[in-house]
This record gives sequence, C-alpha cells and structure tokens, in this order.
Amino acid sequence: MTTAGTRASGSSGATRRLPREERRSQLLGAAATAFLRAGYDGTSMEDVAAEAGVTRLIVYRNFGSKEELYRAVLTGVTERLADEFAPDPERVDTLRPGIVERVVRVARIDPDGFRLLWRHAAHEPAFAAEAGAFREIVTSYTAALIHPRVHDATFRTWAASALVGHLYDGVCAWLDDGDVARDDEFVDRMAAGLRALVTAWS
Repeated sequence: MTTAGTRASGSSGATRRLPREERRSQLLGAAATAFLRAGYDGTSMEDVAAEAGVTRLIVYRNFGSKEELYRAVLTGVTERLADEFAPDPERVDTLRPGIVERVVRVARIDPDGFRLLWRHAAHEPAFAAEAGAFREIVTSYTAALIHPRVHDATFRTWAASALVGHLYDGVCAWLDDGDVARDDEFVDRMAAGLRALVTAWS
C-alpha cells in the first residue's frame, strides 16, 4: 500500500491540517510503506514525512521517535487482529472460512503493516521479541482450537505452528500477487486447505 492517494495537501501544495487521529493513521500508513521498502535502519523520519507528503515536524508532533513509530505500526495491526478475534460464542470454529476472512480483512486494511509484522519485524533486533510474542500468541490460540482433533501434544504444537505459518505466509503472498476482487475465492481455498491439513493430521 502506498500513501500517495492519502497525502493531505491542497491545490497550492501546502499541507492541510487533519484531525489528530486521521493524521496519525495517515502517518502510520506512510511509515509502514517506508519501513517495508528500506527496513528500519534504512528509513528516516524524513523518509516517512516524504512518503506522507508532510513535513518532518508533523511526524515528530505525532511520534517522538522512529522506534515509537515502527512499534505503533505493529501495534495497529495486532490490535486490529485482536478485535477481530475477540471471544464470540457464535464463532468458535477456527477451520471455517470466517477465520481466514478476518485475517484477510485486517491485511487489506493495512497491507504494508501486515507484511511488516509477519515478514520483517522478526529480523529487526529492536522488534524481534514483539514479533516472536505475536507468533506465540496466535500459535497458542490455534493449538487450543485444534485440540479436540489433534490429541497428541507434540504433534499439536507442531501442527499449530505449521497452520499459522501457512495462513499468514499465504495471506502475505496473496497481498503480493492476488487480485482483491478474488479475495473471497482465496478465503474459500485457504480455509479448505487448512481443514484438509487438520483432517490429515488428526
């Protein structure tokens, strides 16, 4: 995702004042794109400002440091996922399309942030622990959901990790190459694949 379409400037080229939350959202999208392109060390606050079409001062008014900004991008994605997967007694089966659909929904809202969290943060020393903690949480969640079908604890741990990797890697690959108009088809195929894997491993 690029932020060219969301740059806040008028016809004169002057930066337009946005409400605080809208500005933060704009900057987070620009930061995700900039960090994804050049990595944490290769990206400056000036790069983020340029991506957003604003001044460096505006970036610093909203985020005190580059580390804070990178972490805010990750937090934005994890909080959206947490909201999607908040307990709901009517949606308890991880193997039906609803689970994949929710992950894709979050990924489409912030595709660069999603890629940053899953593919890149683990390789940045300052954020590797957070990326690892996220993987542990989603893997534990998956292990609990497949527990009724995969009884062997060792295989269940392995299966949960494999399922999470397959889903999140698959969604990232679909963001790279898939047509948004075919998201429903992707969701159905991915969900069917996950069900087949669990059936084979149970």
